[in-house]
Amino acid sequence: MLQLFSEHILSKLSFLKNARLVVAISGGIDSVVLAHLCKKLGFDFALAHCNFSLRGDESDADEEFVIKLGEDINVEVFTQRFNTEAYAKEHKRSTQMAARELRYDWFKDLAAQLDFDYVLTAHHADDNLETFLINFTRGTGLNGLTGIPMINDNIVRPLLPFSRETIENYAKESDIKWRDDSSNSSRKYLRNKLRHEVVPILKEINPQLLDSFESTLDNLNDTADIVEESLNAVAKRAIVDINENGITYKVSEFKKVNNPKAYLFEMFKEFGFTEWNDIVNLLDAETGKYVKSNSYRLIKYREFLLLTEFPKGNYATKQIKESTVISYGLFGSLSFKEVKQIGEANNSVLFADKEKLKYPLEIRPWKAGDYFHPFGMTGKKRVSKYLKDEKLTPIEKENTWVLLSDEKIVWIVGRRGDDRFKVTDKTENILQIKLDK
Repeated sequence: MLQLFSEHILSKLSFLKNARLVVAISGGIDSVVLAHLCKKLGFDFALAHCNFSLRGDESDADEEFVIKLGEDINVEVFTQRFNTEAYAKEHKRSTQMAARELRYDWFKDLAAQLDFDYVLTAHHADDNLETFLINFTRGTGLNGLTGIPMINDNIVRPLLPFSRETIENYAKESDIKWRDDSSNSSRKYLRNKLRHEVVPILKEINPQLLDSFESTLDNLNDTADIVEESLNAVAKRAIVDINENGITYKVSEFKKVNNPKAYLFEMFKEFGFTEWNDIVNLLDAETGKYVKSNSYRLIKYREFLLLTEFPKGNYATKQIKESTVISYGLFGSLSFKEVKQIGEANNSVLFADKEKLKYPLEIRPWKAGDYFHPFGMTGKKRVSKYLKDEKLTPIEKENTWVLLSDEKIVWIVGRRGDDRFKVTDKTENILQIKLDK
């Protein structure tokens, strides 16, 4: 196996040879073998072990084993203990999902703090098959059937082409010692049920199952490339704007394709949507209709779909004292200072007669019933009518704030000032109000 592993590194992962690496190690056979192989090839690496505190003395013994292994092969060892059950309860996760999040978050932090280039994990061909079957049984799209990626950002899985049997044979032939995790024999978890009950039957039916599976993955990944190319072409035509409010898509481009639902699924699946028939119905829905996920909304607006996150932050009224800077909403801050003369005005700068202002000023989102006297015009106008005339999208309206003095609107922030506070020939003190996004 050492020769095959060396050839695999040279062929597919040669960048590892000159990189600083950290090997994720549990103490089990797969990660221990990976550590020994890295040592044989002279890699610059350290070991990182997570103690999830789930198996009492057994978990502590795993940690001690890893520390001793580091001493034996003369590499640095980093260990981290977690209260996994408390984390799972607090974040409403399964124990397995909690352990996964804790593990990868720590690896990310460790790599960033100590300048490791890549984190190596010991996933192998049997793990890949089990993951495929898990996704298949739960229902998934094409991406869920293309297998575990060998390279995913700074996570690299160099054992992915090798079977569990090959790894075990190498460990025994090389007299490598490892720790057995008692939980791996439990049928409590779906992965273990598949590993111990389903996969052996499949291998009995087809002794070359892993080879056949690898060929299937190659075909599926080729198909995924074609799908991505087609998806990118539609996205390029459909996306008309990307800004701080979200992404705007042309409805007509989705209607042109043969299977709009498939394209909508691929385009928006990463945003947590699940009601795909409702999303398809948005294409012909009235303006204002929307579908939501836990964190995002997809809104129909005229001939567009608007994708946006749910608003976050404090939308309460804020008071503004004289000569201050205040953050507002999600997208900016306001600064106030006296100037001697009017400069060039634009949507981001307002010049007001300071003597006409009554402190403290206030800033808040606009609301129904608000009105103002648009700069340069006589008479008043409802803010709602102004925003409609400006053809603002629902997201832009939602993120519109007003600056007030004594309950009178001074500025629809970033859009239009109020004529009552304008600078005139009689103005003695000019206040510049600037919006920084």
